Amino acid sequence: HVQLVESGGGSVQTGGSLRLSCATSPLSYCTYDMSWYRQAPGKEREFVSRIDSDGSTTYADSVKGRFTISHDNAKKLVYTAYLQMNSLKPEDTAMYYCKLEVSGSDTYCPLNGYSDWGQGTQVTVS
Repeated sequence: HVQLVESGGGSVQTGGSLRLSCATSPLSYCTYDMSWYRQAPGKEREFVSRIDSDGSTTYADSVKGRFTISHDNAKKLVYTAYLQMNSLKPEDTAMYYCKLEVSGSDTYCPLNGYSDWGQGTQVTVS
């Protein structure tokens, strides 16, 4: 089991910025891919962005050019992924969740294939 700790949500006005963080403990011989999803009231959870272990990134069309995903995977004791959100719009209002996916050799990475979600952090844009 790998614990994910999210932070950084809040309330901002239209056009404002927020930075979300999702932190967890790195595992030796395992690689991490991290994604961000969001869920607005009454709607299904939707993909926002993803960063692979090699740093390659993917974005939903609705956030391209406004959101930037990054990660800090150089530290031995903590792995952190970030979602920098600029030019926020009311339609960005949602609960944001990070999702971790673990990969690696079955021999050396006991959590190969494991995935888990963060607890969620609320973003409100008015």
